[in-house]
Amino acid sequence: MPFRELKAYQKAFKLAMEIFWLTKSFPKEEKYSLTDQIRRASRSVCANIGEAYRKRRYEKHFISKLSDSDAENTETQVWLDFSLSCKYIENEKYNDLRVQSEEVGKLLNFMINNPDKFR
Repeated sequence: MPFRELKAYQKAFKLAMEIFWLTKSFPKEEKYSLTDQIRRASRSVCANIGEAYRKRRYEKHFISKLSDSDAENTETQVWLDFSLSCKYIENEKYNDLRVQSEEVGKLLNFMINNPDKFR
């Protein structure tokens, strides 16, 4: 199975794209700080899933890359918190994105705890 068929990858990619389109409306002064950070963190979730899947033969490498992905997912949540506090996004959108990110986290943790299912 290609990594793009993994549910975690698909959900993380969808979230990263939603964040990309949402951040286009962020203030220009945030371009090199919040906008850049949240985009990079959310995209890194996907990139690390792809890398992990290529290393799935080596359990410790697989888990390590998935752990990196989970950390980037948590970083994305922190940037969402800032986005809400700075009033760049509405509560409803924040809640939707947070739920999506938590779903990605659950899928990542399943993969971390069950590496043998991905060999």
